Amino acid sequence: MKPTKRGPIIAIDGPSGAGKSTVAKQLAKRLGYLYIDTGAMYRAIGLKAWRNNPRLDDQDQIVAIARNSRVELKDSAQGCQVFLDGEDVTEAIRAEPISQAASIVSEISRVRKVLVTTQQQMGEAGRVVLEGRDIGTKVFPNADLKIFLDASEATRAQRRHAENLRKGVKLSLEETIAEIHNRDRRDSQRADSPLVQAHDAIYLDTSGKTIEEVLGEILRLVEGLSN
Repeated sequence: MKPTKRGPIIAIDGPSGAGKSTVAKQLAKRLGYLYIDTGAMYRAIGLKAWRNNPRLDDQDQIVAIARNSRVELKDSAQGCQVFLDGEDVTEAIRAEPISQAASIVSEISRVRKVLVTTQQQMGEAGRVVLEGRDIGTKVFPNADLKIFLDASEATRAQRRHAENLRKGVKLSLEETIAEIHNRDRRDSQRADSPLVQAHDAIYLDTSGKTIEEVLGEILRLVEGLSN
């Protein structure tokens, strides 16, 4: 896996709660690369669609929203900020109803086509870390390094439950496990770009590991790109 002259593209995929966002953010910061949170883009479209129609039962309307919305990701001292048509929605898109909305929206092939094109344009210059569910299989199948982060369902639910508690979201652990299970099912069974490990991705199980331990493993793999 050797980078091209454009600069390395690092793809990190995996299910909800595996630690993708935390790892990808810190990895990009360590390397001085651009961090692209593709999931945040689907969440932004999900937020706008949910605001317009909480039932999310009008696919044509959702596709129109994806085509006509401006989603921007900006680095800041606080991390990656997400703007939707100029509005800072960084916090709003993390609400649990929007997580589910994003999963529903991401099943729509026409929406994925719009956002994948945008993601490819954002990352084409290289020196980027992208995280999501189809980066190594669909967005950048020729990425220089592909990582598939995973963890047990129980571990992922516990992490998400703790995150929800910090945000004041009052979902029980049992409810969180159910949400994780439903999200996994939708992501892995959708017809367009389902969540699967790319054949050439390196599998990392983050269960029982600290962020530093996971970062250390990935940084060693990045070092290998120049060898």
